[in-house]
Amino acid sequence: MGRKTVTLLPKYRRLLSSMGENIKLARLRRNLSTEQIAERANLSRPTLAEIEKGNPNTSMGAYLQVLAALGLEQDLSNVAKDDLLGRKLQDISIKKK
Repeated sequence: MGRKTVTLLPKYRRLLSSMGENIKLARLRRNLSTEQIAERANLSRPTLAEIEKGNPNTSMGAYLQVLAALGLEQDLSNVAKDDLLGRKLQDISIKKK
């Protein structure tokens, strides 16, 4: 069984690309090499390169390992934290009862 390829809309590709660029900038600001981060994250350098490019076929676990190696793992807890639409929908359903 081969690897699945993820097909994303262009705006989502840009979003992942931006995230990868932010990860790369965080690494560079810390003056860490790709070799150092790859070793700390227990990943290969090519996998780290794919993360820094925002490759959608790279696992979320690998992204998390790199964020942890950079000390940014708590940033992941902000994803979907403030779900305004979900809360509004929930409030509407509560009011109907």
